[in-house]
Amino acid sequence: MSFARSLLREAENRVETAQRALKEKKYAYCLRQSQETVELSLKAALRLKGIEYPKFHDVSEVLLRSAERFPAWFREHTSVFAEVSRKLAEKREASMYGFEEMGRPPDKLIDKQAAEAAFDNAREVFNACRKLFRT
Repeated sequence: MSFARSLLREAENRVETAQRALKEKKYAYCLRQSQETVELSLKAALRLKGIEYPKFHDVSEVLLRSAERFPAWFREHTSVFAEVSRKLAEKREASMYGFEEMGRPPDKLIDKQAAEAAFDNAREVFNACRKLFRT
């Protein structure tokens, strides 16, 4: 359980950093930190339930396969959380590196709307995973 708690603490650090980045209009960085929040939060939840998670960024498949191991209130949201995980993992690389071959840096790819949506989703996933540790 201590490893799972450690992952959740790391997720909390990321969600705080994402919020700060959003306020500072660092939208690409906000999206990246939001993705890491989701990844770490879900990995913490999986670890808490004794479920081995993949060693890559998107944990959506194992989350969906393991949904029955979670309480009903969490299980109701697993498909949404899986979709958030998948979509943010897809955007991770662009939010960090941009599209160099096209001459598009990250700050020209990720706008305020995308950053706000990523942050809102990350906060929702984090809060649900944090609640798991309290129940």
